[in-house]
Amino acid sequence: MAKVQLKDVVLARSGDKGDTCDISVFAPNEAVYEHLKRVLTPEVVKAHFGPWVQGEVECFEVPNVLALKFLCHGALGGGASSSLRLDNLGKCFGSNLMRLEIDLPDHLLNQLHAGGEDR
Repeated sequence: MAKVQLKDVVLARSGDKGDTCDISVFAPNEAVYEHLKRVLTPEVVKAHFGPWVQGEVECFEVPNVLALKFLCHGALGGGASSSLRLDNLGKCFGSNLMRLEIDLPDHLLNQLHAGGEDR
């Protein structure tokens, strides 16, 4: 089992609507997607962001594109027009989540390094 940062395994895209941040994480293949569903939980995402996410974190599976979509409620200090934060938009949350470390089985890591990331 290897400890890896998400940035070494997946792609992400994030945005915002009001006080909610939306982060989608895209797996490179079905095997990694199945593993992410077990280890990248709403609780893990909420813990990663700490006090930046005041509300609940919801996770939605999007299997047709091998993605997990997280909605982080109460994450933007009230939203763009209400917040006193310097960067109160959700676009930075995807980059931040890419720093999260997860355990990845050696066979999945070897598969990715061997170029087996295609779907």
